[in-house]
Amino acid sequence: MAYVRNLKTFVRVYDLGSMSAAGRDLRVSAAVASSRIAELEKHLGIRLFNRTTRMVTPTEQGRLFYKGAIKILDTIDEVESSIAEITANPKGTIFVSAPLGMGKRLIAPLVPAFKEAYPELNVRLRLSDRKVDVAAEGLDAAFVLGPLGDSEMRIKPIYDFERVLCASPAYLEAHGIPESGEDLAAQGHKCLMLRFPGASEYAWNLRTSEGIRKFSFDAPLESDDGDVLTAWALAGCGIINKPRFEVAPYLVSGELVSVAEATPPTDLPFSCIYPHKRLQDMKVRLFIDYMVAGCKQALGQ
Repeated sequence: MAYVRNLKTFVRVYDLGSMSAAGRDLRVSAAVASSRIAELEKHLGIRLFNRTTRMVTPTEQGRLFYKGAIKILDTIDEVESSIAEITANPKGTIFVSAPLGMGKRLIAPLVPAFKEAYPELNVRLRLSDRKVDVAAEGLDAAFVLGPLGDSEMRIKPIYDFERVLCASPAYLEAHGIPESGEDLAAQGHKCLMLRFPGASEYAWNLRTSEGIRKFSFDAPLESDDGDVLTAWALAGCGIINKPRFEVAPYLVSGELVSVAEATPPTDLPFSCIYPHKRLQDMKVRLFIDYMVAGCKQALGQ
């Protein structure tokens, strides 16, 4: 088991490019992660990484060994999954990511009941609005908001969220109420944008009488955190484009008001993506099926 443990540590160091990052991911210290790599290198008789005070980079032998290590760990997972399926007692850790807003409101509330149903399974949930690379980050699954385009991942569609443009009454009193996307641009409204490296949307796609049009704006404020944009809108800083599900309580209370209703935003697809594998790990199948069903139930499907 020590060899398998060391293999897993090697893969995480390779994926994350850092002993300390791999240690945090595996819940051990950087020193422990480093000692495991040293044990593996001694066993193999090769150097797997070149180390400096600032970074860790794989050697040529390390890059070659990484491919084999992935195959070994996948095979172990498949065998353990088959055994767990027979014993109906799945064990292990599931690494998953989700967008901040949907992760907090939909995914995270479902995890305690999943853990109660499968007590031997652990869940490592990471919340971020940035675009994730499932394979490179060692994730078992990722919940994604937005169009996926071409993808090598398997996809489970969950829901198409209606979106709404909205702002606070204070902002609208000061700047006027836009009735359409044309008003947003012509009247110089302050549009708050979700932006991060790799983002697919630097503009808003709105439905007009001529079809879907892309509207671009000079955003005075932008963030890679959707909840920050909502907080700014509540503070009167500008107009946001959000899934109605996320801002429904504020629309009901009147803290936010729907605007530009003549040109509503396009819907936002919500999906779960996960890697292709010859034999999908049982614990991952269980988690995905549980979460997708739970999300659909929460959304009234």
